[in-house]
Amino acid sequence: MKSEVRIDKWLWAVRLFKTRSQAAEACKKGKILIKNSAVKPSRMIKIGDVICIKRNPVLFSFEVLALSENRMNAKLVPNFMRNVTTPDQLELAEFGRLAAASGRERGSGRPTKKERRDLDSFFEPVFVDENGDWDFEDEEPDI
Repeated sequence: MKSEVRIDKWLWAVRLFKTRSQAAEACKKGKILIKNSAVKPSRMIKIGDVICIKRNPVLFSFEVLALSENRMNAKLVPNFMRNVTTPDQLELAEFGRLAAASGRERGSGRPTKKERRDLDSFFEPVFVDENGDWDFEDEEPDI
């Protein structure tokens, strides 16, 4: 068994990224941190390292439990890493999921005329005079 593995291979192997090139790209963009410093894709990691992944606005943290260069079955992933993300960051991620779920479904296209009117009536204030009617002609214009 190896004592060290490249970080881009390990991130791909434990299924944190779909492809190794995506893992390497995240490293190059400074989204992968070890001890609060950005790492290159060629950085060697060992058992016990804590790897942080920035996925705005959340900072996910994972502890390395075992090393592998080969992609594994999802059922085996808990043997190789442990999620040590802080509760405040998990709460922030949950708020992001809730906010995304409250909007329109992605790919559903433009709103229909009825949906647009409903949105407009929700966001635009309705102006009614103190009598509760819509007749504004008896007011004097402000000059």
